[in-house]
Amino acid sequence: MSATRLLVLGVVRMAGRAHGYQVRRELLTWGADSWANTKPGSIYHALRKATRDGLLAADEPEAGEGGPERTVYRLTDDGETEFQLLLRRALSEAGDGYALSAGLSMLPALRREDAVTLLTLRVDQLRASLARLTSWSVTDVGKPEHVREHVLLWTAQVNAEVEWALGLVDRLRAGDYRMAGEDEDRDGEA
Repeated sequence: MSATRLLVLGVVRMAGRAHGYQVRRELLTWGADSWANTKPGSIYHALRKATRDGLLAADEPEAGEGGPERTVYRLTDDGETEFQLLLRRALSEAGDGYALSAGLSMLPALRREDAVTLLTLRVDQLRASLARLTSWSVTDVGKPEHVREHVLLWTAQVNAEVEWALGLVDRLRAGDYRMAGEDEDRDGEA
């Protein structure tokens, strides 16, 4: 799954309409170049590819701020479908850290109960991975004894992710974060 594709579709979705520099600037302010490996060139490539794939529509170019014209993009219906699919996969499928990071940045685009369900599916996958790891044997002929350290490291990492995901599920159930479909006045505040 492409974390960059999810992020680009998500930023255009949040903005309603956005040009490439605006998408790039937004993602850089989030630090996505670090936690999602999203580079400027990949952002512009993702915009062009999503347009070719019918996920974004390019409106007439607008005058740039003291520079060249800028193509402005908006999400199509197919783009919304793809965004939702990528977001749901990023949160529910264990294994891709970049995708998870991208999914977390778009978490409020989901309804609360959907986010809880997706994260619970992730926990189930992670627990299945733990079961495989604990059954893995390093006594097989030809495996060096120190290979066991890989299993110990991976087990610790998966356990940490399970603990974090369960904590996020608890926080969501407790009402943390404003999610899709919720009123802005949840807590009596404007």
